[in-house]
Order: sequence, then structure tokens, then C-alpha cells
Amino acid sequence: MRKTHKLRIGIVAAAVLSVPVALAQDGFPANSTPPIPAGIPVTSPLVLAKCSGCHSNDGRGNLTRISWIRTTPEGWQEAVKRMMRLNGVKLTPEEARAIVKSLSDTHGLAPDEAKPVMYMAERRIIDEDYPTPWMRQTCGSCHALGRPLQWRRTKQEWELLVNMHLGYFPDAEGAAFRHRGPPAMGPDGHPEPEPSELAVDYFGKNYGLRTPEWTAWETRVRKAKLDGKWLISAHSPGHGDFVGEMNISRGNNDEFTTQIKLQPIHGGPAVERTGHAVLYAGYSWRGRDRGTPSSKDANAIPAELKETMWMSPDGTGGFGRWFWGDYNEFGFDVKLTPAQGSPMLISTDTPGLKAGSQAQRVRIYGDSLPSRIAPADLDFGSGISVKRILSNSPSEVVAEVDVASNAALGRRDLALGRVVLPKATAVYDRVDYIKVAPEDALARLGGDGSPRPKGYAQFEVVAYSRGPDGKEGTADDIELGPADVNWSIEEFYESFDDDDKEFVGYLNSEGLFTPAIDGSNPQRKHLNDNRGNVWVVATAKSLKDRDNQPLTAKSYLVVAPPLYIMWDRETEP
Repeated sequence: MRKTHKLRIGIVAAAVLSVPVALAQDGFPANSTPPIPAGIPVTSPLVLAKCSGCHSNDGRGNLTRISWIRTTPEGWQEAVKRMMRLNGVKLTPEEARAIVKSLSDTHGLAPDEAKPVMYMAERRIIDEDYPTPWMRQTCGSCHALGRPLQWRRTKQEWELLVNMHLGYFPDAEGAAFRHRGPPAMGPDGHPEPEPSELAVDYFGKNYGLRTPEWTAWETRVRKAKLDGKWLISAHSPGHGDFVGEMNISRGNNDEFTTQIKLQPIHGGPAVERTGHAVLYAGYSWRGRDRGTPSSKDANAIPAELKETMWMSPDGTGGFGRWFWGDYNEFGFDVKLTPAQGSPMLISTDTPGLKAGSQAQRVRIYGDSLPSRIAPADLDFGSGISVKRILSNSPSEVVAEVDVASNAALGRRDLALGRVVLPKATAVYDRVDYIKVAPEDALARLGGDGSPRPKGYAQFEVVAYSRGPDGKEGTADDIELGPADVNWSIEEFYESFDDDDKEFVGYLNSEGLFTPAIDGSNPQRKHLNDNRGNVWVVATAKSLKDRDNQPLTAKSYLVVAPPLYIMWDRETEP
């Protein structure tokens, strides 16, 4: 910020080096304005002992900086690592984990604050929405917007964060924090606020220390009761859909051990694993599990997975991602539901039933299902008749159904008595189009002698019907599950004589893209390495359009150099 950069040299040093400065009664720099909200006291004797040497204690348990900040377990872990690496704090691994646990519990985010930014902890690559163009400049020039969105601070703390950036990364002032080009003048003839000043105002108003979500959560915090059996439905690109269960046992201090079994819906060996996890703040699950590697392929399920999940405070379920890979590019999207000891429906293996089809087999997955189920006990709604029950067990039912030719198109719930599985399947008339997921992707060069690992990209194809309105891309479109396709790479033309597809890497028959090696390549015409951008193309083997041509779809793929700086590469539970 223009005026702040010149006036707060001493505070910049304090922000960077954690040197105590003159304090007001509330434990914050005495010259700060406007009035600062009450801090959140630190109650852990370990945190007080290890941190108060630099973060002054005001006598009421408030430590400078710490008591006016809240963040996720990953945020506190990053802060602790920075204190150890740059400020000489001496901690054993056990002490560091205990400090991260304590601060995440008492100075963390409320569940409703954490949910929108879970993609950061889940290591997802997504397109972020920036609230303003200048926010893309101030934050997006160097890192994901999700990094600051994981924090809550007073406005003064957001100002000090800007100063900390200037201390560690001086280039940020010209590259991100100031207007690019001549100063912009406002209608009153005075210079417009710098982008960093606008960012501080935005975060101070919308991501302050005290929020309605935090106020509501403070009175609700309690130890979560997670022991017992949880039912799993999961999807892994390249591996398909899974169902299974996780048995959770509580240890000490919100630590848990797990026994996991996943069964691929469309066949194959079960995945069995054991794990260990820590629950932060009553809802933030961070863990690791181990099992037998499935193979030596690049996207094969390895010996160890990292787990990140958001567990509902009311105990009704959870969701998250279990992931692996040098860039965390592979993973399971996981949904958990606690077993009730009474009949439950979890999933089916049939996302779509074609109108007019006969003797269609539908496999239904659940828990504690009745020992005897008659056709009349299952209800898919009007137009779908359950003719026979082919098999029946406590966890699975296989039914044979007929679908009337005039059955209404759209999603269908499945009812077993008073138990309902919403959107269990759908009725459709034809497959109208296919889509490649993800619609755009990033891979990274590396490997084969390079010290940097390769970053892979896994693609899959989903078929769709246009639904009742007959229009593609509208809310009533019906997802019909995976489609069998041939894969290829096409040039994305952005320059004359473009040749990227010949050098960036290759795509196998399962939709896995393997990038080329990092380093110079004298065979290139326009570039000196193997980076580039291409189309990943899927061509359906049997599905045709209305002109009897194979259905096709594309995804845009960027093949970039390795990531030379990896922030906080490991996340310990």
C-alpha cells in the first residue's frame, strides 16, 4: 500500500522477524487504527511457552499476531514451518504437531467458512472466481486465491500480511501490489487506491477475525463422535466408481485409526487399507492410509494415500478427497455416510435406463438390507417395473426391471419401503453427447533424469442425454455414466507451423496422459523444450449422433514446465 509502505518500516521488520514492537493494551501495535477487535486467547501451555518469546503476551493470554488470526490446519502448519526455518524456533516433531493441533482447534475456521475453500486442502486444480480484476492481480499473480481465503484476520493483520510479502518478496510491490503503468487518477484529482489497498479493504470487510459463522460455531464446538462403521461411495478418474465401508476407532487427542474396504462397482479386486487420522476443530479430517499398491502404472493406487475430509458437525456425513501423485493429481472423490444399523441405500451401478428397454439388471448397494426383498418392495417410480429379484444380501440387491417406452424422462429416486435413495438412476431416450472430464487440464514435464517429477493428467468421458427440454447444456440434462472411446491428441493451433502434439507427450488407451521429459529439445522448431498445448480428443466407439457420426468431445491440455517451487509439499496429519 502506497503510504503504508513508507511509514511502517519498523512494523515490516516485526511482521517478518517477529520482533516485539510497542503494544497497546490489547496486544497490538499502539499506532494501529481503527480499533482492534478483542483477540482470541491462547490456552495451550505449549503454545504459550514456545511462541511468547517473540509474540508478546498481554497478560490475558493474547499473543501478538496469533490471537488476531484464524486459519486451517494447513495454514498453521505453514506458519509453524516458517517460524522454524526463518526465525529459529526449536520444536520437536511431536511439539510441532501439538501446536498445529491446538491452534487449529482454537484459532481455526468454522465449518461453514472452511467448506468453500476445501479445494485447497484437497489439492484440486480448479478455475477460481476472482471477485474483482485487481484481486486477480494482487493475489493471482503469484498463487491461488484460495491461499488468503483460508485465513481470517483483522484489517490490521491483513495490512501486516502485505508488509510481510514486501519483506520476503520485494518484487511483489511492482508486480502485484501497485497499479501497472501511470498512476490512475480518481474524479477528485487524487490517485486511485493501489490494488493492495483495495485488497486489504476487501479482506478486512469480508474475511475478518470475527464473523457470524465463527460466532455461531464457538458455542457448538464439541468432540465429534466418529467411532463405528461409515459407508463409502467414491469415484476415481481412471478407476471408476466404488462402494465400501470405513470402520473408525478413536485413539487419543482426536486421533483415529481406520479399516477401509472399497469394491469397484464394475468389477475388479477390492481395495483394502488401514489408516491413521487426526480430526482438527471438530470437523477437519486429515489422514493417511496404507495398502498394497495395485500396480506399477503411473495412476495406480499406491501404498499410501493422503486423506482430506470435511466431516459434518451434526454427524450426518462427510466428503473429501483421498489423493496421491507427485503433484497430487490422482485421487478418489469420497462421500461418507454413517451406518445406522437399519436399512440404508447408498448407490446403484446403473446411472441410466433407456426408455423401452426390457430385462435390465440394476445392482443396488446398501447396508443392513432386509433378508427378503420382493419386487413390489422396490419402487423406481412410474414407468419402471421391477420384474424379479435376482439376488439379495445385507449389502446388495440385484433387480431386473422393464422400462416403458413412454416412461417420463429424467432422474428417478429409488425407494425401499420408507428408505429413499435420491436420483438413484434416470430414464433417457438416447445418448445425445459426450463430455471429457476435466474440460481443461494441466500436466508438467519432468522425469527421465530430471530432478523434477512428471505431472500426469487423467481424463475420462461421460455420456449425456439432453433431457426433457431437448437442449444441450441445461439443468435437466441427464448424466449416463462412462462411455467407451478412442483417445487421440490434436494440435491446438496458436502459431504458424505449430508442432506441440509431436513433443508434449502421449495418451494411452485409458485416457492417461504422460508428459515428455523436461529440458532442452533441439528438434523443436519454435521452442527449446517440450512444453505446449494440445486438444485431448475422445471419439466414441459405438455412440453416434443424429447424422450417424461418432460422438466426439475435447479437453484443452496445457503441458507446462515442472513446478520449481512447491509450497508446503507435505501435509502431515
